[in-house]
Amino acid sequence: MTSHRVPAGRDLVEPGPDRPLTILVDGEPVTGTAGQTIAGVLLGAGRREWRTTRDGGAPRGVFCGIGVCFDCLVEVNGLRDVRACLRRAQDGDVVARQGGRPDELALGRDEGATA
Repeated sequence: MTSHRVPAGRDLVEPGPDRPLTILVDGEPVTGTAGQTIAGVLLGAGRREWRTTRDGGAPRGVFCGIGVCFDCLVEVNGLRDVRACLRRAQDGDVVARQGGRPDELALGRDEGATA
């Protein structure tokens, strides 16, 4: 799976100027565009996994993309269990991964891993 942003000039649904935003993800700035969900910002930045399961530490990211499965849970501005696929990113949001073991807290990137 690959992901990328559609430039505003090629967006057939809602053409208009991009309004960039920056969120802080586990201490690292990640840029996106106003209107994207947190999951959309992460996927657009090439990040495919941002949570791990409690049992076994298996990586998770977006699975259903419509808020049904809870695989994309993150902490946003101190609030745990936020579904990244439903929450629109706001400039300045502080996002942290959750779940898994403390030694597995490095945010996943698209490096050939399967999700």
